[in-house]
Amino acid sequence: MDEPKPTPLNLLVPGSIVLAGAVVALAVIYVGRGGALPAPAAQGTANTGTANSAVAGVQAANLADDDPFLGDPSAPVAIIEFSDFQCPFCARFFSDAEPRIIDTYVKTGKVKFIYRDFPLSSIHAEAQKAAEAGECADEQGKFWLYHDLVFRRQSQLGVENLKAWAAELGFNTQQFNSCLDSGKYAAEVAKDFSDGQAAGVRGTPTFFINGQSVVGALPFEQFQSAIEAALAQQ
Repeated sequence: MDEPKPTPLNLLVPGSIVLAGAVVALAVIYVGRGGALPAPAAQGTANTGTANSAVAGVQAANLADDDPFLGDPSAPVAIIEFSDFQCPFCARFFSDAEPRIIDTYVKTGKVKFIYRDFPLSSIHAEAQKAAEAGECADEQGKFWLYHDLVFRRQSQLGVENLKAWAAELGFNTQQFNSCLDSGKYAAEVAKDFSDGQAAGVRGTPTFFINGQSVVGALPFEQFQSAIEAALAQQ
């Protein structure tokens, strides 16, 4: 597979965190974390990456968690992605449709885009630690920067590279390495996974667009249709 192109996030203003229900507003775009939803850990399954609308009518609010997001927190449409850093279909979405969704809908305040972990560890040996690394990056307010680099270098996943990339991006490496080695966010990743399974997620990437499921690395136009339908209902 060709190395995916980076998501064009250079125009996004980084770094807001939702704390105690308060939201810090940025100029055009927001990056942050939301509420909380407890759930137990569970085991995952594989994904074809091409099915569409496998599950319908899931309440978006019930899938909200303290996960990284892009966009206006009060945007009329929320897209929740359940993803796996080692999943080739997730990398395809990152390369193809995601940049256009961000440009067309996130930057214009119409969509809040939320990332949740769904590592398919039974088939992707590096997915769990990569997900934990993303959480450690988010701890330093740099999730999306790290997210992009990990997907661009998906074929090189491994703990040592996860640490090297954090250093390359200017993280506090002592904090990051300690976070990753300790498994600090293993339970958080497991909670995302369990929440996804409870919502009917069976593979990656799976998206909920205001609660309507869209499954797979589909063309932008299919996401566009679902987003426009959600906007029309507001």
